[in-house]
Amino acid sequence: MTETEREQQLDRRLRDLGSLAVAFSGGVDSAYLAVRAHRVLGDRALAVTAVSPSLAEAQRAQAADVAGRFGLAHLFVETSEVDDPRYAANDGQRCYWCKTELFVRLLPIARERGLARLAYGLIRDDLADFRPGHRAAAEAGVVSPLADAGLGKDDVRALSRAMGLPTWDLPSSPCLSSRVPYGTVVTAGILRQVERAEQNVRALGFREFRVRHLGDVGRVEVAPAELARLQDAAVAQAVGAAVRAAGYRDALVDQEGYRRGRLNDALSVAARRGGI
Repeated sequence: MTETEREQQLDRRLRDLGSLAVAFSGGVDSAYLAVRAHRVLGDRALAVTAVSPSLAEAQRAQAADVAGRFGLAHLFVETSEVDDPRYAANDGQRCYWCKTELFVRLLPIARERGLARLAYGLIRDDLADFRPGHRAAAEAGVVSPLADAGLGKDDVRALSRAMGLPTWDLPSSPCLSSRVPYGTVVTAGILRQVERAEQNVRALGFREFRVRHLGDVGRVEVAPAELARLQDAAVAQAVGAAVRAAGYRDALVDQEGYRRGRLNDALSVAARRGGI
């Protein structure tokens, strides 16, 4: 099918659902789903953004901007996954506990407002990756209309662009905890430090990158398309200073660059199945 045909299939799926709350992080996929649900269902669609230390302020602001521009019915709700010892332990099931907390908070909101289902922005590409959060969704009865319609990342970006969504070309934006290696306990303080470091590096003009938290060292992983900038000694020094300004003793630049899902390489088969 073409991307337009997949969008038509998505619209049919949304109409069949009848009414919907959408878990809306402000990222590419959830923004497209939230706006599309609003266009198809009108006031029978609600976008809900979970706010916690794991959500970067820039992403919270992005969600508010999209909701305002496109007239979405929109709520912010606080979640407390970082306070859950099972989440903070940061083993291979961290995302499972994150989504469990998210859905526990959002499902009552959907019910209170008479909305038939809760949806989140899983796409076709995600089904080939390690996604413990998808198990939490299945257990909670949360639907994934984008994946159901066969929509992948390229489809969502193209269709978002056609709708005028400012998120269409945003780099992928997982939660801040994804910068903390498995086995390192996640705390609100660490997440704030990572966020400050990334804000500082972004201010230097870098677009797609991560700052990984390695104790008192921040490791910068820049997308391959931008790695050449770091060959300039002045730029490299500025990046190091930006990371240290966030409280890290030292900064490292990973010469391999950023690759999505890289931290998952460290997980054992047992960890992926639920233990570590």
